[in-house]
Amino acid sequence: MEIVHTPVLLNECLEFLSPAGESYEGNALMIDSTLGEGGHTYNFLTKYPGLSVVGLDADSVIQARAKERLAQFGERIHFYNGWFNDFYSNYPSEYKKPDIILFDLGISVFHYEKSNRGFSFRYDEKLDMRLNPLSEESAADIVNGYSEESLANLIYLYGEEKLSRRIAHAIVEARHGGKIESSKALAEIIWNAVPSSYRYGNIHPATRTFQALRIAVNSELKRLPRALHTAFNVLNPGGKMGVITFHSLEDRIVKNYFRNLGKQCVCPPEVAVCRCGGSPCAEIITRKPVCPSEEEVRSNSPSRSAKLRVVRKIRDADEYHLEGVVGY
Repeated sequence: MEIVHTPVLLNECLEFLSPAGESYEGNALMIDSTLGEGGHTYNFLTKYPGLSVVGLDADSVIQARAKERLAQFGERIHFYNGWFNDFYSNYPSEYKKPDIILFDLGISVFHYEKSNRGFSFRYDEKLDMRLNPLSEESAADIVNGYSEESLANLIYLYGEEKLSRRIAHAIVEARHGGKIESSKALAEIIWNAVPSSYRYGNIHPATRTFQALRIAVNSELKRLPRALHTAFNVLNPGGKMGVITFHSLEDRIVKNYFRNLGKQCVCPPEVAVCRCGGSPCAEIITRKPVCPSEEEVRSNSPSRSAKLRVVRKIRDADEYHLEGVVGY
């Protein structure tokens, strides 16, 4: 089968999230929270023969590709089709507590190149962007149904697009001529809405708007804080959790939550006496985020904005570890 996605920061993940070194032959469990085509999982299963993996993905289509790719590992690989926040909130009793948890929050190249769901403005596809086709709201629903103000706020908040109001106005004006139903049509509206000087920058002027729509359609930032928290509490003490992010909004959430886990005391200022136990919940393994090498960026350009953060669990976290985490 043709594999179109290259896993980012692969060697770094294998190193920082190793179960017990290269000679490991124990009985550890890893949860791959964002399985995709199975690139990270394939390499973990290959390198660590005592490891088994549960692979999660909301998209049954890409998960079917992963099942085919990973079939050679037999009973060492299991699958869950659904959102990772649902999985960790209702952790299945048939699995023991995991020793490794990985979140790779990037969207697979498969979705841009092969899914035909309008993730990319390079193709003329139906404007959908749902990772789970059963989700209620598509990108077309947002583009055609939201008010101009709501669209502008969404594009600014999730896309960090400085011309959000101008773009939102153009979208609403274009709707008078009929529904906007394709990715190509939306990209052209955005292209024509921005100044000529903005069209030829480092990225296409529609990039941030498409990012914002994808995040909104799949509730990516809304799911993340609670998913990190419940996943961390599912993790075995001594186990490691790694998260790969691709834009500042995601990374801020992960950084703030991990920082809270590593604090000696996370009680709010109004609490006179420490109630959290006065000891950290996690050891922060990566004090600074791990970024791809120049060589990786040259060979796999989608990796250029990736950041990996890793913690090792000491004890369970409480609700107040979520306080101050952006997006929660």
